[in-house]
Amino acid sequence: MTTPSNRAGLAIAFVLFGVLCISLNDMLIKQLSSGYPLHQIVFFRSLIALLITLVFLQFEGGFAALRTDKPLLHLFRGILVVISNMAFFLALAVLPLADATALFFVAPLFITLLSIPLLGEKVGPLRIGAVIVGFIGVIIMQRPWESGDSLPASRIVLLLPVLAALTYALNQLMTRKLGVKAPASTLAIYIQATFLIVSIGFYLVAGDGRFAANTTNASLEFLLRAWVWPTPSERIWLLVMGVNGALIGYSLSQAYRLADAATVAPFEYIGLPLAVFWGLMVFGDLPTWEVWTGIALIIASGLFVFFREQAKAKRTTVRPVARRH
Repeated sequence: MTTPSNRAGLAIAFVLFGVLCISLNDMLIKQLSSGYPLHQIVFFRSLIALLITLVFLQFEGGFAALRTDKPLLHLFRGILVVISNMAFFLALAVLPLADATALFFVAPLFITLLSIPLLGEKVGPLRIGAVIVGFIGVIIMQRPWESGDSLPASRIVLLLPVLAALTYALNQLMTRKLGVKAPASTLAIYIQATFLIVSIGFYLVAGDGRFAANTTNASLEFLLRAWVWPTPSERIWLLVMGVNGALIGYSLSQAYRLADAATVAPFEYIGLPLAVFWGLMVFGDLPTWEVWTGIALIIASGLFVFFREQAKAKRTTVRPVARRH
């Protein structure tokens, strides 16, 4: 019987590389959000990423690997990814990069907790305690004690990264289930195809900008404005985003196929300091004390989970699993 692999070291390498690509992707999308509609950016990124991932597919079984006995699960997973990305990017158009990323980082905590009932993974009380510390850090960064007027955006916008986090966590747990039989390139192709279908649908309905004419909400304007033909320099950035999108989809799919979600998820916290770096260097945004405090708590909890997992692995004899060919 084939069981999920548990190659923690390789999985961690994939997730670290994937998060680095995500941070670059977020920075580029925020940079382009003032001039292009979100569905146009998603279309070009997904089209390029799909073509590149089709090349990856040839090394993982070819087009035959696209056949699946779980088409509805792949479709549902793709929809979750679209909701997650769209919600986060809409928030990104308004919030500072570090703030939006920090709010999103309830996702690894969701993954660790949901892996218990959904995947049957064992997470001990010490790791649960570390997750609670991480949640405290996220709450501090959301500043629930402040009035709406003193926040960088409305409460609805601040909730968008949390919605993105929940759907992202569910997606990654589904990746773990589907990854038993499907290679990483197959998982990524289904996602990119879903992005393409949704972005084309947005273009057919709102591509002429008719729904953006009377809105003053920056997030809605980003979602609904008319398509714009990119300048030569910005075509290069769209190409970079497409290549980056292919690397993100493949790396994260591979990471969550190779090891337990509770092991992989804490390493996504590296995205927090990366978001601070891009926010400061590109946009000149300096995080507030709440963001710094929250980042410190979340990174500390993630490191504790990692070292706890390493100590547990040394005491446990690794059981052999059937290899996939």
